Amino acid sequence: MKKINLTFVWSVAAILIIAGIFFLIAQKNREPGELDEFAICLKDKGAVFYGAFWCSHCQNQKKFFGNSARLLPYVECSTPDGRGQLQVCRGKNIEGYPTWEFADGNRESGEIPLTLLAEKTGCSLP
Repeated sequence: MKKINLTFVWSVAAILIIAGIFFLIAQKNREPGELDEFAICLKDKGAVFYGAFWCSHCQNQKKFFGNSARLLPYVECSTPDGRGQLQVCRGKNIEGYPTWEFADGNRESGEIPLTLLAEKTGCSLP
C-alpha cells in the first residue's frame, strides 16, 4: 500500500475549508434583506440607480440597503478598467455618481436618503 503524501492531504483539506467558507458567504448574501420589498418597488416604479464600481458614494448608497442591494435597479456606468463611461450612461448624460433617475425624468445625485427615494417613488419603507 502506498503511503499518502501528508502535504497532499493537508492541501485537499485546506481547499475544502476555503470552499466551505465561500459557500457560507454566498448563502448569506442570498438571505432576504430588510428592504427587499422597497428595492423591488423602486424598480417597479421606474427608478434607476446609475453608478460605478470604483465610486465610494455608490458603495455607501448600496450599504443603505444591506442584503437588499442585490435587488436594486442598478446600472454600472464604468468601463472595466475604470477609465471610461459605458454608452448606456453616456446616452443618458450621466455626469456623476451615484445618480438616481425617476420615472418622471427627474434626477437626484449623490447619496440619497431612503426617505427621499420613498418620497420620489411612492414606495413605502418598512
